[in-house]
Amino acid sequence: MITEIVISGYYGFANAGDEAMLTALIASLRKVVAHAEITVITGNPALTRKNHGVNVVHRFNLLAIAFAVRRCDLLISGGGSLLQDVTSSRSLYYYLLIMRIALFFNKPVMLYAQGIGPINGAGARDSVRKVLQRAALITVRDEESLVALRNIGVTVPPVEVTADAVLSVPLPEKEIGAAILEKYGVPEKGKKIGIAFRNWQGLEDHKSELAEAADRLTRLYDSRIVFIPMQFPADVQAAEEIAAHMSEDAIVLKEAYNTEEFMSLIGAMDLIIANRLHALVFAAVMDIPVTAVSYDPKIDGFVSLIGETVCTTMEALSAAAVVEDASAKLQHRAKDEAVRARIQALKNRAWRNNILVAELLKKSGRYSE
Repeated sequence: MITEIVISGYYGFANAGDEAMLTALIASLRKVVAHAEITVITGNPALTRKNHGVNVVHRFNLLAIAFAVRRCDLLISGGGSLLQDVTSSRSLYYYLLIMRIALFFNKPVMLYAQGIGPINGAGARDSVRKVLQRAALITVRDEESLVALRNIGVTVPPVEVTADAVLSVPLPEKEIGAAILEKYGVPEKGKKIGIAFRNWQGLEDHKSELAEAADRLTRLYDSRIVFIPMQFPADVQAAEEIAAHMSEDAIVLKEAYNTEEFMSLIGAMDLIIANRLHALVFAAVMDIPVTAVSYDPKIDGFVSLIGETVCTTMEALSAAAVVEDASAKLQHRAKDEAVRARIQALKNRAWRNNILVAELLKKSGRYSE
């Protein structure tokens, strides 16, 4: 019996975190749902089909989306921070529209490991509440998202706190990242510090501070700085602008990578300094210490989950704060057992998402083993 599943999210935009979520989600669904036929709504159908081996529809072809949803057994919305109006309220209403299409055809809707909020607009909050009240199941990646749902007034569907889907991605081969670094002339020996930053309010005013921190860490630990673009090509531009302020040499990676390559690259570092959530998540999976700079509650939420604290915020970013935190991590690189136990627990919670998918499909009579 074929089970048709449609996945809606921020896919096809060369964002490492979102593509990793999709990689994890597809692999997990194929393990727990025999004969799953998966269709992904994407901004780049050709790339998504090539990278993930799934059926695809363009995110703005609403007629094709409606046809795909009409014949599916389940719509999965997620993962990621889809329901927020900080970057844009238009995207929030778009993802709600996809859910409304599924509800119109009486298809079960599951929100999968989503980070909810911030949702500031009264109209947006009301729209989210009305749609989510009709969902079959919601899983969120942190307690803050659960609180956000309750504050909005979502009370009907079962809600469970799980964890980010990326935490269930299989570990990559070390040689993959090593080969990329060799291509860019990064020596195998010596400390390597990865920096993964997105442009955000505050970064423009603090690029020189981050550059100074990178220079000081280079000299203090005879290390190589490697800028890792989690979203291509936008992060390359940010990295080049930061590197231009540096007096020491730094490497800026200038290619788009897949999930396996990103994770292997991050696993080759001795420390990750990042305001990119999934750079921090990849580092946790790969057992690499982090210096986290927050621009959004999702950063604080994840760092708290692994038993750490953020170094600073984008608004307060200073070279001194980054160097102090990074030095502490480099000098005590081995994570304590409590942190490792927290990360393993998160991996188990991430897998729980997939168990709930199978249970939902069985309960609705749309899947049997």
